[in-house]
Amino acid sequence: MDIITLIVNLISGAIGGNIAAAFLKDQSLGTLGNSVAGILGGGIGAAIVQALGAFTGTGGLDIGSLIAGILSGGVGGAIVMAIIGLIRSAPAKI
Repeated sequence: MDIITLIVNLISGAIGGNIAAAFLKDQSLGTLGNSVAGILGGGIGAAIVQALGAFTGTGGLDIGSLIAGILSGGVGGAIVMAIIGLIRSAPAKI
């Protein structure tokens, strides 16, 4: 994974975390928290996709790399934000 692909994944992860928070208002961590969780999820999502070998692009700025980076980062960011939000709100319901 090159630096451009990593940056695309992290940015799309932050965006994905904030979009997920817009739909899951009970689990929202605030804009900064959603962004940080999304960035973390974007990096994790990219690593998982690369480890699974699901993405075979060349990296850089070709369209396949950008789409794969946006999808893996955005989905990973949304999932991690939702999980952290659920964990954070779980003790309040007990």
